[in-house]
Amino acid sequence: MNVNQSAPPVPPFGQPQPVYPGYHQSGYGGQPGSTAPPTSYGAYNGPVPGYQQTPPPGVSRAPPSSEAPPASTAQAPCGQAAYGQFGQGDVQNGPSSTVQMQRFPGSQPFGSVPLAPVVSQPAVLQPFGPPPTSAQVTAQLAGMQISGAVAPALPPVGLGYGSFGPARGPQPNYGSPYPGASTFGSQPGPPQPLPPKRLDPDAIPSPIQVIEDDRNNRGSEPFVTGVRGQVPPLVTTNFLVKDQGNASPRYIRCTSYNIPCTSDMAKQAQVPLAAVIKPLARLPPEEASPYVVDHGESGPLRCNRCKAYMCPFMQFIEGGRRFQCCFCSCINDVPPQYFQHLDHTGKRVDAYDRPELSLGSYEFLATVDYCKNNKFPSPPAFIFMIDVSYNAIRSGLVRLLCEELKSLLDFLPREGGAEESAIRVGFVTYNKVLHFYNVKSSLAQPQMMVVSDVADMFVPLLDGFLVNVSESRAVITSLLDQIPEMFADTRETETVFAPVIQAGMEALKAAECAGKLFLFHTSLPIAEAPGKLKNRDDRKLINTDKEKTLFQPQTGAYQTLAKECVAQGCCVDLFLFPNQYVDVATLSVVPQLTGGSVYKYACFQVENDQERFLSDLRRDVQKVVGFDAVMRVRTSTGIRAVDFFGAFYMSNTTDVELAGLDGDKTVTVEFKHDDRLNEESGALLQCALLYTSCAGQRRLRIHNLALNCCTQLADLYRNCETDTLINYMAKFAYRGVLNSPVKTVRDTLITQCAQILACYRKNCASPSSAGQLILPECMKLLPVYLNCVLKSDVLQPGAEVTTDDRAYVRQLVTSMDVAETNVFFYPRLLPLTKSPIESATEPPAVRASEERLSNGDIYLLENGLNLFLWVGASVQQGVVQSLFSVSSFSQITSGLSVLPVLDNPLSKKVRGLIDSLRAQRSRYMKLIVVKQEDKLEMLFKHFLVEDKSLSGGASYVDFLCHMHKEIRQLLS
Repeated sequence: MNVNQSAPPVPPFGQPQPVYPGYHQSGYGGQPGSTAPPTSYGAYNGPVPGYQQTPPPGVSRAPPSSEAPPASTAQAPCGQAAYGQFGQGDVQNGPSSTVQMQRFPGSQPFGSVPLAPVVSQPAVLQPFGPPPTSAQVTAQLAGMQISGAVAPALPPVGLGYGSFGPARGPQPNYGSPYPGASTFGSQPGPPQPLPPKRLDPDAIPSPIQVIEDDRNNRGSEPFVTGVRGQVPPLVTTNFLVKDQGNASPRYIRCTSYNIPCTSDMAKQAQVPLAAVIKPLARLPPEEASPYVVDHGESGPLRCNRCKAYMCPFMQFIEGGRRFQCCFCSCINDVPPQYFQHLDHTGKRVDAYDRPELSLGSYEFLATVDYCKNNKFPSPPAFIFMIDVSYNAIRSGLVRLLCEELKSLLDFLPREGGAEESAIRVGFVTYNKVLHFYNVKSSLAQPQMMVVSDVADMFVPLLDGFLVNVSESRAVITSLLDQIPEMFADTRETETVFAPVIQAGMEALKAAECAGKLFLFHTSLPIAEAPGKLKNRDDRKLINTDKEKTLFQPQTGAYQTLAKECVAQGCCVDLFLFPNQYVDVATLSVVPQLTGGSVYKYACFQVENDQERFLSDLRRDVQKVVGFDAVMRVRTSTGIRAVDFFGAFYMSNTTDVELAGLDGDKTVTVEFKHDDRLNEESGALLQCALLYTSCAGQRRLRIHNLALNCCTQLADLYRNCETDTLINYMAKFAYRGVLNSPVKTVRDTLITQCAQILACYRKNCASPSSAGQLILPECMKLLPVYLNCVLKSDVLQPGAEVTTDDRAYVRQLVTSMDVAETNVFFYPRLLPLTKSPIESATEPPAVRASEERLSNGDIYLLENGLNLFLWVGASVQQGVVQSLFSVSSFSQITSGLSVLPVLDNPLSKKVRGLIDSLRAQRSRYMKLIVVKQEDKLEMLFKHFLVEDKSLSGGASYVDFLCHMHKEIRQLLS
């Protein structure tokens, strides 16, 4: 038996072993030492013939693990190893080159006395009788082979497939034990039915283990970007980046860092070639922001033909007088002021003094040629547009918001060391009509101007609408005090929406500047006005061909409006406070196309939701934004950008236009071949973002990345990044639901995943039995993560998920980065009382499955948007007292959203952990305390993504079985 050296020791004799349903615990059917592939049989729940309870002759009991004979190792091809039919000493997810282990013939039967698979002398086992039919073989899994990880076999479909197919009962040909073979019980007699057994989930690839291994292996060393085509550490690993010529993975992550040389090879593998780009990503304090390079009036140096910007990959020739473009091979003259001599290696002697010749990311100051109408921009403006209809006033929202804005306006984004922000502010309130406010510093009191002709929107004042905060402080404070009082007795329930955005855009146009509108809105805009909407919510459309209409906007008016906003550099952030359907699919069109954000607080109540709303608002107002931006991605010859996903507008096929872009937003770009690539020269990407900073400075931010190219499929599969792949596939699917039935979108994802894995199996894996599932090492989590995408609310909603919720999540995921989609689709589950209280580090996570919950423990679950504290029914009284200040489990308030501040180590630790989780996420996660067996537990269990979902989504085990079936069909 070949064993991975890093395997855990074989458990001592007598310790219970995992048993898997429907499996004969067989080994090879032939002689000892046979290398024939293992044979496996159909699902069966009766006794296993050919087994005795006492060890057969020639098999000794296992010694304790410390006495076990040494294991041998062998190298598996292409870094892969088997999830075959293994015995008890099976290894779960070993580091890398592990190999196929086979189950020893005398290993533990379904009875109560386990035998460890240790051989003292050769043993022969009787054959099992007639082989199964081909249909039985096809329908079952003989085992799994996964590169870099070893674990026991998967069950056949006898487990039941969730939504994938029927469970199977006992198989023919196994009526009774062979004559002379003992049954499982101590008394001879007819076979007794066995209690159902489950597959041990530790037997299949664990996201927690993969994340932990990467942290241990790659978290201590800085990631140095000097080498082409390096796969970075996972997004879940904390690491430092040293820029030595390629952009940091915080700015760009790719689905693969080794691209196939030909389009035929790419089509064969079906691995999407994509990059998730976050041009303005925030960096940790230990890493320097990109250097700003000023080339004066001449501006940045570019290739004359393809217009790529100077970067470390450009080749200087003829003693430094010319350079060859690395993107299009055009030869360009070096301007006299940029000339420098070359050293003996052909490198410029000043290469390390110039960021654009030595770093992957840097900025250029743009000249006037890069500005609208050939004049430098004014600093941007923020306009706060507040719904003052009955719902907004009654809920306390307007009073809360006005109170917060008084202090928040001191924290507008500012450039570098500036004393105060250059951003000007304006205020509008609205219901069925709009109210503009003059807050000029020379006024004693603010003045209101009402525009009731919402069909033909105009801005009634220019001077005094957009003002500097410090100059007009007294007038602004007076206005914010008066707004809640002015509308306190309103009975107006109807609102408009499109005219509000139109008004803000016209105000920015009149002031000749870019900017952002902050809209606070409560209800479906049903008042007579452009952009008026009707309630079209219809759950009967779910799972029909018309379901896609629920995700599409009701009217084209909002796309037209968004296009005008982008042209003006007017970005829209929308804060929604709905009590019922508001048609998020339509209202989010303008924020989505202008690079803005949508925040949603359903059934808003000040006492429960103010912390979440104010935290989101503060972060949104303070974050650094690039305005009036245009992004273009250039590639070296052989590939080109063909598709884009995110929150932006495109008027042509190459330019991504963003009225605003902040540090949380990503643009995902897919590449296709248009020629053959060269293994020697690799492939290059350059992302250039032209934008206006919050101080009104026009800048260019450049990110460069060099990738390897390969002629062998094994090299492609060795250099993929599953988290980025899932980010791309989720965005692809979430866009697909706009035009195709949801079932079609789900089937497309499953087919593509099966094709990726079947291609690996066929071309890269060592030959083995068809009954084994073989996964590439770096893609072994593809099935579990893909299943999470398939079960998400957008693609498979539960009965409690509203149409607005689905539309909200759909637009949110569109611009998420890789770390956000990772935790969104596979939430983190942290046990709180297992780790020592004094430990400052985060407790190790456990897998997102109900069977990982111990009723004597407390767990935190987070997915970037939601935060739950689950309390087990048998948790110790001291823990309950320390955390909740009540004496028993029954006294804990279910649904509690704030933990009491108590002066004890456990309380401090848990509250500190909650604060640290919130700090890692771009949106405030409201806490919900869930008690075991409480009605809220159904909501919590929705996030235990390895289990079968109420909406019909398969469990991880069932989905893996289904994927294996799909792969086998493709291979046959």
